[in-house]
Amino acid sequence: MSPLAWVRKALPRPRVTIARWIALTTLAAMLSLLLLKWLFSVLLSVWAQPPLLESGLIDKVASVARMIDAAPAAQRPALASAAGDAAYSVQWLRRHADAGLPTLADSEFREGAPTLRALLKRPDAQIEVFGPQDLLAQAQQRGYALLIELSDKSWLLYRASDRSWGLDELPRNLIILALMIASSLALALLATRYLAQPLERFAEGARRFGKDFNAPPIPVVGPYDLRQAILAFNATQAQLKHFLDDRTQMLAAISHDLRAPLTRMRLRAEFIEDSELQAKLFKDVDEMQAMVDAALQFFRDDARLEPSTAFDLGELLSTVVDDFRDAGMDIRLSGPRRCVYTGRPIGIKRVVVNLIDNAVKYGCEPTVQLHVADEHLVIAVLDRGPGIAEPLQARVFEPFYRIEGSRNKDTGGVGLGLPAARAIVLEQGGSVTLSNRQGGGLEVRVTLPVG
Repeated sequence: MSPLAWVRKALPRPRVTIARWIALTTLAAMLSLLLLKWLFSVLLSVWAQPPLLESGLIDKVASVARMIDAAPAAQRPALASAAGDAAYSVQWLRRHADAGLPTLADSEFREGAPTLRALLKRPDAQIEVFGPQDLLAQAQQRGYALLIELSDKSWLLYRASDRSWGLDELPRNLIILALMIASSLALALLATRYLAQPLERFAEGARRFGKDFNAPPIPVVGPYDLRQAILAFNATQAQLKHFLDDRTQMLAAISHDLRAPLTRMRLRAEFIEDSELQAKLFKDVDEMQAMVDAALQFFRDDARLEPSTAFDLGELLSTVVDDFRDAGMDIRLSGPRRCVYTGRPIGIKRVVVNLIDNAVKYGCEPTVQLHVADEHLVIAVLDRGPGIAEPLQARVFEPFYRIEGSRNKDTGGVGLGLPAARAIVLEQGGSVTLSNRQGGGLEVRVTLPVG
């Protein structure tokens, strides 16, 4: 093992939790703001207000001053005006007061004076310099001003503009503020991406498990406490799946094993001489056989193992309604003819067939409606029948529960149709609700999530 690897193994590695990540992100953002502010300040000081020695004008200034000092006084104004360029302007003054500059306590150009006097070849030349900060209160333009005394006690005034990017102070400060905000947002987005992506995957995995019990486990990534939450969720998902599988297999086995004693009961009933008693016993055995067959179909429902896929829900409803119409039943269908939905087509078809079959058996004027919204869609099956009393609307979803009266065992069924339909819809993240219609009848609404 290399020394570096040994050191890494020996040193404690702090856990990256959500709280620590947020604290580190906030600290990094604050430090970045301070750093950016300093960088922009340095850039502003270098670009907008460069030192005169770094401006490259010292040699030009000295050459112009020597030339004008050697020229006659009558020619000096014209020579000074012609010597100026885009970088600076030159003006010849007879007196110092004609410059219109403020009186400074210390106006000596101490840093550049020796260099400029050497270039002028006049060790005793008087030089005064004014920076932008010295000219803020003046009505004249901002920038730099340089006064050089000539040999005859006249003066040369040099003015260089204040380089401010061509903008005033307020727009310039707003640009700097916008750059700082943009930089901070970029840093915050990069920092929170590490936390946001695992949370999004966690939420998506939880939604997927709500629609599909066989969904794969969520990848364990992200901060420590988020990883622990994902591990706990995956463990809970595995336990629930194992529990559901065991319960389904046990109940299916019990329902299957009941077939043998039912068969023996039917054989023994053949030897009963009382025909009336024999008919009653056969009826009970047939009813129990129907319950066992329905239970086996409920527990071994292949639709629950069906993978999700994209299909045309509108076309599926049209096909189901056409099948009932071919059997001589008048069923109305309304809604979009094309609606792409991602789910389990076999399960959805089984739900719709079950609900339409109930509407045909227990009512009249069966109608199927499809409503599509942004976040969900609704399949409504309506009929004109006796409806279901509100206190019993929740109980009809209990296995083997049958309502006495018009909706009873004489019409067929053992009380597993609605429970099976609701189980299929719940496994796809939806819901099934019942409500009585005005004027009589029942409305069953199947709500399925979109996306």
